[in-house]
Amino acid sequence: MGLTITKEEIAKLPIETFSGKIEVIDDIKKVPDAVNYLLSKPVLGFDTETKPSFKRGKVHKVALMQLSSEDTCFLFRLNRIGYPALLDEIICNPDIKKIGLSLKDDFDAIRRRSDKKPQNFVDLQTFVDDYGIEENSLQKIYAILFGKRLAKSQRVSNWEAKELSEAQKSYAALDAWACLRIYNYLISGDYNEKSRGNYFEAQKG
Repeated sequence: MGLTITKEEIAKLPIETFSGKIEVIDDIKKVPDAVNYLLSKPVLGFDTETKPSFKRGKVHKVALMQLSSEDTCFLFRLNRIGYPALLDEIICNPDIKKIGLSLKDDFDAIRRRSDKKPQNFVDLQTFVDDYGIEENSLQKIYAILFGKRLAKSQRVSNWEAKELSEAQKSYAALDAWACLRIYNYLISGDYNEKSRGNYFEAQKG
């Protein structure tokens, strides 16, 4: 039987925080340095955020793209800078692996800003199947492996706000970084399904 976790169990867990550096890219002049840094990393965490729509049929363009290394997350404010062609050097790069979750939704959002095809992405929703994890939400996967809770209160906030709040920045960075951490942990060889993950070990202890 695969690993699962309930919402009630997650609610009891301590909240995870991102302790790395967060770089907000809200000026086109900042893009080259950010891309150069990211091009030096073989694996990156990836996510996007879009302003929620509460009107039927109205869909906003993706407002934010997050790309994270192990210690730095870049928040590209696409609603402010558009979709820089330089970003495709990462998104379409076959030599850089990008780790995300539920990527179809992200790709649909990107397609509204770029006609290039994303390459070398890993979707955790299917990737974790090989490790005996039945859950496919980022929060549940993370909780099973690390015994921490990813706060979701900012998910439906206004991602096109003039300035992102500190809570929005932290939420956005954490989601991209969490994808990378999950992937790195699972491929490291340290994970053992029989131990039922760190969370279950803690419960037994």
